[in-house]
Amino acid sequence: MVQYSVSPEAYFKVVFHAAKYPHLPVNGVLLGKEEAGQVSIVDAIPLLHHWTSLSPMMEIGLDLAGRHAESASLQLVGYYQACERIDDVALAPVGERVAGKLREGFKNTVAFVVDGDKLGSGEAALVPYLPEGPTWRPQSGAAFAPNSNFKFTSNELPQRALALVREEWRHEAFGDFDDHLEDVTIDWLRNSACMPSDI
Repeated sequence: MVQYSVSPEAYFKVVFHAAKYPHLPVNGVLLGKEEAGQVSIVDAIPLLHHWTSLSPMMEIGLDLAGRHAESASLQLVGYYQACERIDDVALAPVGERVAGKLREGFKNTVAFVVDGDKLGSGEAALVPYLPEGPTWRPQSGAAFAPNSNFKFTSNELPQRALALVREEWRHEAFGDFDDHLEDVTIDWLRNSACMPSDI
């Protein structure tokens, strides 16, 4: 089975997006590359917190994210979402559709749903979904545990992400495509202003 690794930059951005809008659903895409059965997820691009359905804004955001990935010699390798309810870890129908669309260009696409209960605990807060036939299913077993097909490039990522939100308020400097539409100075494709200098 394919192995997936998640970098600090990708995980921090997913956490910052969920933390900035805890009362709203949010979504975005994951950038990376595959080599020898290993998918390296190296970045995340936040899309929406207002228009999280399949809308013209979603289509435009996906197109711009795809172009950005291509310019960095990366691919769109996954989708992520966080729900407005802390206990909801189901991949929404729109998530299935977007992940399915990404899979047309990258066969080992993964989808992650943010687990709101674990987000504030310092544990790995991502529930992975992979396609099984026409539907997407959560992966059984403990993701991001030893011997899992899903890992972080550093075991300290969940605790560090939590500290960056609680102690440094990094998520306040974070912006998605919806934010960019309201203020064009927000660099939603890179979000370098909220990233720690040591990653």
